[in-house]
Amino acid sequence: MAATPSRPAAGIVLAGGRSSRMGTPKAWLDWHGTPLLARTVSVLGDAVDGPLVVVRAAAQDLPALADGVEVVDDPVPDLGPLPAIGVGLEAVGDTVDRAFVAAVDMPLLVPAFVTCVLDALGADDDVALPVAHGHHQPLAAVYRTSLTGLIRDLTATGDGRPPSLFDRCRVRHLTEDELRAALVTDDPGLASLTNVNTPEEYARARDERPGR
Repeated sequence: MAATPSRPAAGIVLAGGRSSRMGTPKAWLDWHGTPLLARTVSVLGDAVDGPLVVVRAAAQDLPALADGVEVVDDPVPDLGPLPAIGVGLEAVGDTVDRAFVAAVDMPLLVPAFVTCVLDALGADDDVALPVAHGHHQPLAAVYRTSLTGLIRDLTATGDGRPPSLFDRCRVRHLTEDELRAALVTDDPGLASLTNVNTPEEYARARDERPGR
């Protein structure tokens, strides 16, 4: 079942990274005839009604994207994901006050998961952060665009780790039980959080969801 757009929000896809274990840029991986980046952008577009942004490494070659998708460069590509999150939030901050951030290497992400996390962000929360499969999931989370200044300050100190941000803001943690209960129909196993780093992992994901 397709998700309906939630409250006004943006979608941000982080497409940089070295893809060294994959052996080929993840953005270009074929997902049943569609580049993985285009597929991820499309999933976010089905779940949000605000702007869509792709954050890439400087001069990184990307597959064709839908009209209206903005591409911005990661200002500090080797520091960790936080600078990329920050520049993505800056790109949409004049339009919306929150954004779902996804990594490009989540081929089983579904719109219902995005909507679930967006709806969990309360009025007093800065971040809605899934905690599942034994880990915090900062690259499948919702961030307030008002965090850009704090992210910029952390980046200036050489700290690009999301946990450093979480220590300094108000975080709504979504437990695995909460997520499974909310997604019992659309994603009961939380496959949306599957990320792929090797050709073998990617092949398993393709086999798990053929033709989608």
